[in-house]
Amino acid sequence: MDYRIHQLQHHPLTLTAAKKTSKPAASFQQILEKESSLKISKHAEKRLKDRNITFNDDKWALIKDKVLEAKQKGMDETLILSNEAALIISAKNDTVITALDRKEATSQIFTNINGTIIID
Repeated sequence: MDYRIHQLQHHPLTLTAAKKTSKPAASFQQILEKESSLKISKHAEKRLKDRNITFNDDKWALIKDKVLEAKQKGMDETLILSNEAALIISAKNDTVITALDRKEATSQIFTNINGTIIID
């Protein structure tokens, strides 16, 4: 009886290297933009429209950056206070949940948030 181990050339369980598909690499900026995209819930959209709350592009970019920063620090529900409005944002889901104008927000109690960002 031959007790030597013989190598099989074409064994069905032989692993073959997977072929790599060539996908164009996304730039850091594209990844960052995708990561920091901010959605607005229907409720928040209605609130923003009804209260005539608007933000310019620079302010939205700042809000997106701050939400990304809050997310990286482990915050889930965040209050953002600006001169124009108070926004409750789910940093975890990148979604604006609701909005109040600044005058309305002065007499409110905000619960279930674990972070506040103040933007001038």
